[in-house]
Amino acid sequence: MSTPAQTADVKPPALKTVPKELEKHGDRRTDNYFWLRDRSNPEVVSYLEAENKYTEAQMGDTKALQEQIYQEIVGRIQEDDTSAPVKRGEYFYFTRTMKGKQYPVYLRRKGAGGPEEVLLDGNVLAAGAKYFQVGAFSISPNQKLLAYATDTSGDETFTVHVKDLATGQLLPDQIKNSYYSVEWAADNKTLFYNVLNESKRPFKVFRHTLGSTAADVEVFHEADERFEVAISKTRSQAYLLIDCDSQTTSEVWYLGTGQPEGKFTRLYPRIQDVEYQVTDHGSNWYVRTSEGAKTFRLMEAPIAHPEARKELIPARKDVTLEDVDTYADHLVVTERAQGLLRLLVRRFSDAQEHLVSMPEPDYTLKGGGGVEYDTPVLRFNYTSLVTPPSVFDYDMNLRQRTLVKQQAVLGGFKPENYVSERIMGKANDGTLIPISVVSRKGLVKDGSNPCLLYGYGAYGISSDPTFSVERISLLDRGFVYAIAHIRGGGDLGKPWHEAGRMLNKQHTFSDFIAAAQMLIARRYTQPKKLGILGGSAGGLLMGAVVNLRPDLFGAVVAKVPFVDMLSTMMDASLPLTVGEYEEWGNPDDPKYYSYMRTYSPYDNVERQTYPNMLVTAGLNDPRVSYWEPAKWVAKLRTMKKGNNLLLLKTNMGAGHFGASGRYERFKDTAFDYAFLLKALEVSGQTAAK
Repeated sequence: MSTPAQTADVKPPALKTVPKELEKHGDRRTDNYFWLRDRSNPEVVSYLEAENKYTEAQMGDTKALQEQIYQEIVGRIQEDDTSAPVKRGEYFYFTRTMKGKQYPVYLRRKGAGGPEEVLLDGNVLAAGAKYFQVGAFSISPNQKLLAYATDTSGDETFTVHVKDLATGQLLPDQIKNSYYSVEWAADNKTLFYNVLNESKRPFKVFRHTLGSTAADVEVFHEADERFEVAISKTRSQAYLLIDCDSQTTSEVWYLGTGQPEGKFTRLYPRIQDVEYQVTDHGSNWYVRTSEGAKTFRLMEAPIAHPEARKELIPARKDVTLEDVDTYADHLVVTERAQGLLRLLVRRFSDAQEHLVSMPEPDYTLKGGGGVEYDTPVLRFNYTSLVTPPSVFDYDMNLRQRTLVKQQAVLGGFKPENYVSERIMGKANDGTLIPISVVSRKGLVKDGSNPCLLYGYGAYGISSDPTFSVERISLLDRGFVYAIAHIRGGGDLGKPWHEAGRMLNKQHTFSDFIAAAQMLIARRYTQPKKLGILGGSAGGLLMGAVVNLRPDLFGAVVAKVPFVDMLSTMMDASLPLTVGEYEEWGNPDDPKYYSYMRTYSPYDNVERQTYPNMLVTAGLNDPRVSYWEPAKWVAKLRTMKKGNNLLLLKTNMGAGHFGASGRYERFKDTAFDYAFLLKALEVSGQTAAK
């Protein structure tokens, strides 16, 4: 490979400037690339395609390396594989992937040893489409019908289809412009689903009766643009729930599944900055609520008189109650303590409770993997930085765990060859920031190692330590991989989110910089060998920290980055705006505008030397519009000093989540890794196994 500097004889595409003056609260900004928002303009698509060709040319010397990494990744996966079956009544449901095929096949069998029945073949459904995703997948209560939703553009707008599983035929019923929620009533003929408005907000719930030619009935309309609606069903199958959620506030409406034409009833009226979630058991609701409890508490409330509630689990300062689930005989609560998730099981009959033990000190898990209600078995998914994704069945009475399936990792992978740890960095206000680290065993901490530091830090979403079969290609080339558990995420519970949102957002950026400095101080790496990675709101993080400390990093991979955030937050017609006021602030208020103005990456690009940068976009992305990364790259080209790489790669047939097929995703990963190896000047050779 050549040095990371851009190839001199390959020039980036020229882009015209069309100055547009933007004014707010007396502050004037000039946006030379505002015109890129018009995708109907042929010049826009031509520019994106020209940038793709430039990126391909600059990465031409890594073609063999990309292929090598791609083959390594494919060589580690079980190409012909079957998921852990999920029991639903008499049937077991599962998926299968097949060698050379991009998409899973959805199957079931009756009983443990019955013949397999193909429900959907994603490869057949995706034929001829550049993108394909199955969204909702909902089996009718009698298990004779399947309602499923498909997206063939990546814009997350779905079409619902209904399949007769006895005949294999599609019913004429078809629902367009739906989102991710589709649920059946108990009568096996009534469907409830959510739909999108013009700005891609799920704002209504409709009722559809199979075979009816009448217009579907609107059963719920959320007028407040901060809120999104989804429909779900309780584990007991007794109730349909409409969940209305903003970033900070929620409200639940319910309807018995046996009364499909009834009216939904509001459980508790919304109170600003109070979130709640419910599930049912017998004659009671179990309510996880933040009312009077930033870290949430658990209440029990009679369904007939929900106002008469009593507290079961009080709020605790250092423990955030993250989820609640009910089974016929057990209550299961997911908690987060000291950054780690844990499962608390309480038996209804005698109130005995216990925590489910975990085998490693640093891990992540997710409960609720099964769908059965009347069962003593809790299914949960478990993984760590060195343990592949594992599915466990846990007998809540016997307190015994059974491994149902662990992701196979081929190619000579041995967990004992890798070591994970958790260290602490100190933020500039003294707050300790956890950092999860994984590397090959025997790593010498002399400052010479390449490192990839990941960060997100928004919406209260946690960046928990998980295994990645792709990441081994970096670790085996001597990389240290680290996750910065920064404020703004939910890594240390709800207060951690509060400390990194709105007028506290700068904490997210300074925390990430502190994590980078700690990795350097501990001699894991050095600035010119340190790569950083973030996507979406994590891409905003990438943009902010390279403006603040470009000298601290050698390479940046910014995936679909939310970098033109100030202009986006001023445009209420965009999908990512009104609902986000409670995360970033409303720029109509001068104090929020001024604060966002200090860190909005596009608006704070300076005349300075930036690290090597790879920026990605999706032309059909409804969450972060393609023009945000495109404008950012265009502005960086005019402002940056030096000859470091600056590449824009736009997927012209996908959206926020990139390529949909598994092999195409692996190719994208191989490309990103090849960029990092080139930019950080790391050998493509792997360590001995």
